[in-house]
This record gives sequence, C-alpha cells and structure tokens, in this order.
Amino acid sequence: MALDPLSIVMFGLIAVLIFFMFRNGKKRQAAQQEMQNNLRPGAQVMLQSGIFGTIESVDEEENRVTVRSGDSSIVVHRNAIGQIVTPADAPAESAETGELAPDDDPEFGERVSEIKNDAAEDAAEAEQSSTEAVDAAEAEAPKTDEGDAPKA
Repeated sequence: MALDPLSIVMFGLIAVLIFFMFRNGKKRQAAQQEMQNNLRPGAQVMLQSGIFGTIESVDEEENRVTVRSGDSSIVVHRNAIGQIVTPADAPAESAETGELAPDDDPEFGERVSEIKNDAAEDAAEAEQSSTEAVDAAEAEAPKTDEGDAPKA
C-alpha cells in the first residue's frame, strides 16, 4: 500500500496537533503546581466558584485550605483555589500621588472633569508651596548691588 502525499500531510498535521496538546498540558500542570506551592496564609485568592478571600491556614496532609471571606471562614480543598490574586509576600502598594495614570478610569458616576480639577488643585498647591520656598530662600540671601561695577 503506497501513501499518497495527502495522507502524509494529514499524518504530519495530526502529529503536530498531538505534540502541542502534550506541550500545553505540561505547561498547565507546571503553572498549577507553582500556584499550589505558593498557597500561604495571608495570600488573597479567588476560588473556582468566584468567591474572594484570604488564606488563613493550609493543611498539607489533608489538602485543605481555610479561607476567610468577609466575616465567615470556609474550608475548601486545595484544588478549589482558582487563582492567587495577591501573594502573601507581595509589597504594599505605594501611596496615591493624586495624578491619574493613562489607564485609570473614573468610578461609576464620577465625572472626568472632577478628577482633572482635583489633580489641577493638587498641582496648584504644590506649585504654591514651591514658590513660597523660593521666596523664603531669596529673603534669607544677602542683598548685593549688582548694578555697580566692581571698584578697583
């Protein structure tokens, strides 16, 4: 039985498909294993059901995780954790500077002009304080007659 070129191409495509299926499966397993290893108390997580909470404790032997959501604690299986929202050792976010980043969107019902006005007021206050500092520095500096030529 001779293989025609169309059959060879079809078998080649099936082989490539199987290769990519195994490759993606291994990547998914590695990502899941890394997430399971990062389950530590204090991490903020989202369960597969969509519930957000903070991990209180992890029981390695029984594969259970205690998650606090609001006022209640939930005991779930480790595999019920869908994703880690904020790791336990994540740095705290920096303080707001009052300026909008290009990707910031206004809150629901908040007008963009109000945000711009707030940012403009903050900038005006900063400019005013810097000009006051310059004026104070000039007042402390000794005055010289710059118009007179030096006398020999």
